[in-house]
Amino acid sequence: MKFFRLCLILLSLSSSVLKAQTPQTYTPANAHSHNDYEQQFPFELAYKQGFGSIEADVYAVNDSLFVAHDRKDIRSDRSLISLYLKPIHDLLQQHHGKIYKNSDQELQLLIDLKTDGALTIPILVKELKNFPALTAPGCPVKIVLSGSTPAPADFDQYPDYILYDGRPEITYTASQLKRVGLISQAFYKYSKWNGKGVLTDEDKRKVNEVIEKVHSQGKKIRLWATPDAVNPWKMLMNLGLDYINTDHVQELGAYLKGREKAEFTNAVPHSLYTPTYKNNDQRSRVKNVILLIGDGMGLAQIHAGLTANHGALNLTQLLNIGFSKTASADSYITDSAAGATAMATGHKTHNRGIGVDATFKAVDNLPEMLKSKGVKTALISAGDITDATPAAFYAHQPFRDYNRQIAHDYLRSPVEILIGGNYDLFHREKVLDSLQLMGFQTSNRWADLPSLKAPFVLLDDSKTTSIQKGRGDFLSSAFKASVDRLKTEPNGFFLMAEGAQIDYGGHGNNVGYVASEMLDFDTLVGEALRFADTNGETLVVITADHETGGLTLLDGDFEKGYVDGQFSTNDHTAIMVPVFAYGPHSLDFRGVYENTEIFQRIKKLLLQK
Repeated sequence: MKFFRLCLILLSLSSSVLKAQTPQTYTPANAHSHNDYEQQFPFELAYKQGFGSIEADVYAVNDSLFVAHDRKDIRSDRSLISLYLKPIHDLLQQHHGKIYKNSDQELQLLIDLKTDGALTIPILVKELKNFPALTAPGCPVKIVLSGSTPAPADFDQYPDYILYDGRPEITYTASQLKRVGLISQAFYKYSKWNGKGVLTDEDKRKVNEVIEKVHSQGKKIRLWATPDAVNPWKMLMNLGLDYINTDHVQELGAYLKGREKAEFTNAVPHSLYTPTYKNNDQRSRVKNVILLIGDGMGLAQIHAGLTANHGALNLTQLLNIGFSKTASADSYITDSAAGATAMATGHKTHNRGIGVDATFKAVDNLPEMLKSKGVKTALISAGDITDATPAAFYAHQPFRDYNRQIAHDYLRSPVEILIGGNYDLFHREKVLDSLQLMGFQTSNRWADLPSLKAPFVLLDDSKTTSIQKGRGDFLSSAFKASVDRLKTEPNGFFLMAEGAQIDYGGHGNNVGYVASEMLDFDTLVGEALRFADTNGETLVVITADHETGGLTLLDGDFEKGYVDGQFSTNDHTAIMVPVFAYGPHSLDFRGVYENTEIFQRIKKLLLQK
């Protein structure tokens, strides 16, 4: 019997913990506009952000209610009716009983009574009679009174549509609790945290206890005087607070609207290849070079992938690491064209330039230089094959948007294998017809990959969608097929493969997009390491052309594969990007250097072998 009781207790505790840890989906409906009347546009600003709770302090003056923080601030044009009751009532009528059009979302109007409740509440009841939609049964607007409210025993002296802001330390009867619309308390009752770093374990325990107590009563909780910035917002969300208190309406609104794009969870990590580090710290012969470019991949993107893959990546097993400075010839912040041109040709160029120097003069790229040594080349991209990064390795155009000319440039390139997207352009421009006359096999069907023999071009746009939309193992399969065709070449090969869509996710400010593409790219890294270990003569270099999005990671969980981030821009940034190297001469890629040095070091190894 004792054992049975113990099991029940443990089960109860377990259920309580699980309930407390169940993640809540946060939206602007979880936002509370504190002292909303002090905003530039009272009610309107918070409403347009989709807030679920709005607060107004009121004073009773001459049988009317006015909104102000202090009595000295009272103005005749700032009544509760004009700022809140009438606008809300009008919206209810316009939306046929809904406060938010096409949504069942509720709105809480928290009215903080600054004058005696016995005087103020009757005036409120009188004013509400002029706005019947606000007090109609089923109205999605909850009127909750705070401040000078009646004692709980007197709650029922006023109409049922009047609810009250309770306190967690008060014990309510069942009937009184029915009139409690919200429970609030000052944050400083539990913690002196200023919003930097994290809560202490003791403070977290106190906050957790009060939240769990309120939730056990079936009520929502708000804490006022909380630190008001991104880090504390996220901390309070993790704790399960129902309403996030803010004076920064637009900032919190934007933050909560972006929650879907800010969070990503990868439940099942991909397995890693265990490298042998064959000739890793030797300066022995390099026969083959594999250059993997994670477009837009900075340290934050890598760490997002590391977190999503439960704390481990193929990439982070590499020992020889450097940093590349990415500025272009004409800008502190490079674009992909100039960044890739630097790695493909060794020349800094202007943004948008493809395979040209800063004077628009065409300059030889690695595949062209390696042709004289009999080194074969393959280019792979998980995006448009005429886009900046792959194009820099076979084309020469002053501007990256010259797609037609870029496609035609491939006819003069020694690159033997080309895999990516934009079949329609190559077909429409009859580039494929010309390639077939030159002895190339061409296809737009992914299923043809196993049967294609070099030289070949495979452009299947259905396989260059995002990982989240079902691209599958395109990069790894394309890589393995290309290596299989090139591995017996007596003079070796150069292969460039691009994880193009890490960049797309950065431009879209979408953490899930970035992280899922990063995981796919890391799977490619594992395949490259695996191949390098088969011969000990293959150098693998992994880097980026630039970072995209200014990604910052605000939260994560290695055990769950959960990552939460925020972006500072929807464009590129100027920060250095890492360079990882594996295999013989990987030591050469340590240090900090210009992105042109990646070209120089690869060229030296392949042209002087």
